[in-house]
Amino acid sequence: MSLAIVLFSFTLSAQTEVEQIQTTLTHYLYGTSYNDVERIDSAFYQDATLYLTGRDGFKLYTPSEYSAFFANREKGVFNGREGQILEISIEHDIASAKAEILIPALKRRYIDWFLLKKLDGRWLIISKTATYYPMNLEK
Repeated sequence: MSLAIVLFSFTLSAQTEVEQIQTTLTHYLYGTSYNDVERIDSAFYQDATLYLTGRDGFKLYTPSEYSAFFANREKGVFNGREGQILEISIEHDIASAKAEILIPALKRRYIDWFLLKKLDGRWLIISKTATYYPMNLEK
């Protein structure tokens, strides 16, 4: 009976960690889809590093530099980015995650990879990178 309680407790704990990571990633996904800089910033550790390729080539960004991409758009208005979490893997106080972001207007599919760390009881993104390629819109 006590082994069953331990296994049940472990399962609840693991679900709680996954849910906490999903919350962090949802802040990121919602923030980037609805131009909510505060939600984007809340998902990142302040000294996180983002490794992204943009118009000027491959570059490192801070969370505030990244969230500034969304600052001049109307907050709360959907901008066409459709995101979903694809994978989460946890090992003690670190995790990796993968998300897909579709932007039909640009015909692009992005894949974002995240590293997360549990700091002061909260999961935060400490690193992010992304790639994109043309989206096949034909069915």
